[in-house]
Amino acid sequence: MLGIVKKIFGDTNERDVKRLMKTVDLINKMEPDFSALTDEQLKGKTEEFRSRLEQGGSLDELLPEAYATVREASKRVLGKRHYDVQLLGGMALHEGKIAEMKTGEGKTLVGTLPVYLNALAGRGVHVVTVNDYLAQRDSGEMGQIYEFLGMTVGLNLSGMDHGAKQHAYACDITYGTNNEFGFDYLRDNMVLYKEQMVQRPLQFCIIDEVDSILVDEARTPLIISGQAQKSTQLYFAADRFVKTLGIEEDYTVDVKVKSVALTENGVSKAENFFAVENLYDQANVTINHHVVQALKANVIMRRDVDYVVTEDEVVIVDEFTGRLMAGRRYSDGLHQAIEAKEGIGVQNESMTLATITFQNYFRMYRKLAGMTGTAKTEEEEFKKIYGLEVLQIPTNRPNQRIDTPDVVYKSVKGKFKAVVDEIMERHQKQQPVLVGTVSIENSELLSEMLKRKGVKHKVLNAKYHAEEAEIISRAGEAGAVTIATNMAGRGTDIVLGEGVAETGGLHIIGTERHESRRIDNQLRGRAGRQGDPGSTQFYLSLGDDLMKRFGADNVLSMMERLGFEEDQPIESRMITRAIESAQKRVEGNNFDLRKVVLQYDDVMNQQREIIYKQRREVLESENIKEIVFDMIKPTIERIVEAHCGDDIPENWELEEVAEYVNGKLLEEGAVSRDELWGKEKEEIVELLFEKVTTKYNAREEEIGEEMVREFEKVIVLRAVDSKWMDHIDAMDQLRQGIHLRAYGGTDPLREYQFEGFEMFHEMIASIQEEVATYVMKAKIESNQERQAVVDEKKMSTSGEPSTPKQNRASRRSGKA
Repeated sequence: MLGIVKKIFGDTNERDVKRLMKTVDLINKMEPDFSALTDEQLKGKTEEFRSRLEQGGSLDELLPEAYATVREASKRVLGKRHYDVQLLGGMALHEGKIAEMKTGEGKTLVGTLPVYLNALAGRGVHVVTVNDYLAQRDSGEMGQIYEFLGMTVGLNLSGMDHGAKQHAYACDITYGTNNEFGFDYLRDNMVLYKEQMVQRPLQFCIIDEVDSILVDEARTPLIISGQAQKSTQLYFAADRFVKTLGIEEDYTVDVKVKSVALTENGVSKAENFFAVENLYDQANVTINHHVVQALKANVIMRRDVDYVVTEDEVVIVDEFTGRLMAGRRYSDGLHQAIEAKEGIGVQNESMTLATITFQNYFRMYRKLAGMTGTAKTEEEEFKKIYGLEVLQIPTNRPNQRIDTPDVVYKSVKGKFKAVVDEIMERHQKQQPVLVGTVSIENSELLSEMLKRKGVKHKVLNAKYHAEEAEIISRAGEAGAVTIATNMAGRGTDIVLGEGVAETGGLHIIGTERHESRRIDNQLRGRAGRQGDPGSTQFYLSLGDDLMKRFGADNVLSMMERLGFEEDQPIESRMITRAIESAQKRVEGNNFDLRKVVLQYDDVMNQQREIIYKQRREVLESENIKEIVFDMIKPTIERIVEAHCGDDIPENWELEEVAEYVNGKLLEEGAVSRDELWGKEKEEIVELLFEKVTTKYNAREEEIGEEMVREFEKVIVLRAVDSKWMDHIDAMDQLRQGIHLRAYGGTDPLREYQFEGFEMFHEMIASIQEEVATYVMKAKIESNQERQAVVDEKKMSTSGEPSTPKQNRASRRSGKA
């Protein structure tokens, strides 16, 4: 069917290549003119292009000349001239596609073309590599071209100080790893002053080894965690304190909006109990917060109504359905306060300060592109998740590599014996051999077997990137035997040594099929670069994980019936096809898993974007009085709506409204029930807002505008950061327990979306209430300093796979 479609409509890949080849011809025609330019004239092209852009020109119009400029600069600086296929790859990248180019086709040099062109716009281009070694290598080598053409090149490595990072991001072109770019984005959204940010808005990004970063690591969220400054002891202290208080005398309760407020008498008692001078001082925010949550836990939250205690765990009860909400925790420290009330172990406060998946980080760039030797098998995923199309670029020279069919052995032992025999045979005729294993254990087992046979070899298992690259680059020398896990030394070319072509070129041995065809293809692609001779062979056994998945038991019983020996192989196209179909099924399952991770993270991502956008507005605005008023008014509206929701005004609870506003925003007695009587809801809101505004303006006059402006930022940033971090933790708890909802016949994802939306709105209301209360009640005695919710020295970063624990362990043990 596919063949018929291709005949009628033509192959889209072929059509795209033909379309781009017209521009390649145009660039080639320009080559003599550009070769005739002096160095100064060539360098002057950058300014010329920039001024044409300022006058309304587009990058697309500049492309042929810009690419001709880079090609000429590369010839002069590095002695490397871009092939026509490399120009093709460069055009695919500029169009925001993935360029699939075979190993040895010079992908690093391809990147220089779109990087230079897009950097002309002056908004910064990011080049992402899989490790620090490659980022340093590529920025050092390719950076020579950019610097020759008058552009600045930055290197963004882990452990760099703040100033060095700002400098790296201010450059026209910035090289770094996926982890570092992602962590910098998260850290930028935790800073207290806009001057502390390092990244500019995300414009254009080229990802080298794009499949590794956007597919293999897509289930690994980046996490910044820290030691929360709240002590669990404070929960118990606050609980002991509130149990000594009396209603009305020390606190007022509003059950309808689940709100409590200390009276002036209660505030005095709290100041005595905790030995502080002013409970509403900036330094005592944590104590105040704990007291309020302890009051809520003791006065409002009812055991066996709002929650139950089972096996020393507080489980929330859904107020509408009465069912237990496994995995859900009250946010903002209320859950811990209930745990203290019930005398059970208080779980630590939220430790996750910020988190994002690579999927959602890279989708924020205005334009994204990538390069790899293997992308076609994951084309559907690239298209659906990132909107990226894959363009297969033809090789510069025809591929001469010979890929022989898989051979299958009865046992793992028989397979490895055959692999060692094959290595020895090739080694004797000085043909280099590269052996790919899927785990460190297998590479070490094979190494032991070769040592016993006296065969000199090198072992790589993806631990040391720089040494790896050095060893892998020599794997093509005569007589070399190299054992490597499939991903080791990725991004490094294997050049054939002298006389090796005559022995058949580099021979690749795969000791097991990976669950992804793409990883197998990467291993194969290490041989036969740039038209070199080479060969590949996979050795399998019926004991391999993948073989077991497609029902190897039937084949095993057949081999036993036919009397096959351990070291007697089967070569069968049928088995190879069966393995490929098993791989396709596994790839499909893995894609579905990554899609689910993304669907859950999308809920969090929408919320993250709102919070980060509003937080940035606070940092960048000189005056946030309007933002603060936009938080105070909804707080008043919510309290009025809660108590005046009835259609009959005589039923309105105006006393409670007055109590709340006096306790949280004004002073005792500032507004009475009589003042509110007889007014419409909107009039009540306006009256209360007017009183708050009057008090606010009087405070501003008394303290001074400048001090109040800074105080507003202190309060808003602290409220947003502490509530958001707590919300991340609550959402994580919800995510972990949500799958249990499937037993009740509901869709866990829909439940997560619905409850996550509700929790987010609760958090926003909580931020607004806290800001309103502190801005109106706190005493401002001196210049306030912005404080991070968590000390930067206590922060740590990690990228843990969001997979079951046994998978995490296998990652650490080197399984790809």
